[in-house]
Amino acid sequence: MADTPTPPGQPLDRGALERVLARAAELQARSSDAPDSLTESELMSLGSEVGLSSDHMRLALAEERTRSLAPADTGWSARLLGGATVNASRTVPGAPADVLATLDSWFNREESLAVQRRAPTRLVWEPRQDFFGSMQRAFQLGGRGYALGRASEVAATVQALDGGRTLVRLDANLVGLRTQRVGGAAGALSSGVVASAILGVLHVLPPFWVVPAVASAVISVFVARSFREPVARAQVMLDHYLDRLEYGDTRKSPSLLDLLAAGTPPR
Repeated sequence: MADTPTPPGQPLDRGALERVLARAAELQARSSDAPDSLTESELMSLGSEVGLSSDHMRLALAEERTRSLAPADTGWSARLLGGATVNASRTVPGAPADVLATLDSWFNREESLAVQRRAPTRLVWEPRQDFFGSMQRAFQLGGRGYALGRASEVAATVQALDGGRTLVRLDANLVGLRTQRVGGAAGALSSGVVASAILGVLHVLPPFWVVPAVASAVISVFVARSFREPVARAQVMLDHYLDRLEYGDTRKSPSLLDLLAAGTPPR
């Protein structure tokens, strides 16, 4: 039986309400007198008129302001190995400046990262290039995996909300690591093909001269697929730091090695 139309004056359910609002927004956008932009106060008033919670409106505005403007990762490398960018966002207690300062301290000490660019509501880090930072990542000093230290860039964008809360978005870009893995896979494959070609010129029996090419192809696939593990680990660590911001840091105090690595004198 076909659905019965909703009689005039009868309340709409959630699904119908969402469809009406979406269609009204579409029609408004097509209208010649539709404004190109709205101020925050105008947008808040508009949301209030249609019954949207002011808290939800502020959160939606904050999410838009912290939205990443990086282009979509859709190249052939992404299709072959998977995306190289991960992100996570959360509403946490504290002022934006305090949240950024806390993340800066953690990332410097625990991920071997240094500030690359700084703005009032955004920090961007890169792997530390000094000797000790390189040794930290190479030998995993302190028992850490430095999952974010393998990213080309790690960024935090914050936006203040009411009630002493902050919306924070973390982004990690591992394009450089993916490029390394692609290069390793291509090198393994090309080496195998060259070896097979040489064996073919030397008139080695066909079942044997193809072995290097096949073996290198298998190795290159494993090298390429190995990129997925560090991406997954970086995603876990972004959520880990957001958990600590939201629920409090319950980790033990930094060791003397941690303080020396971060360049902080022990007290």
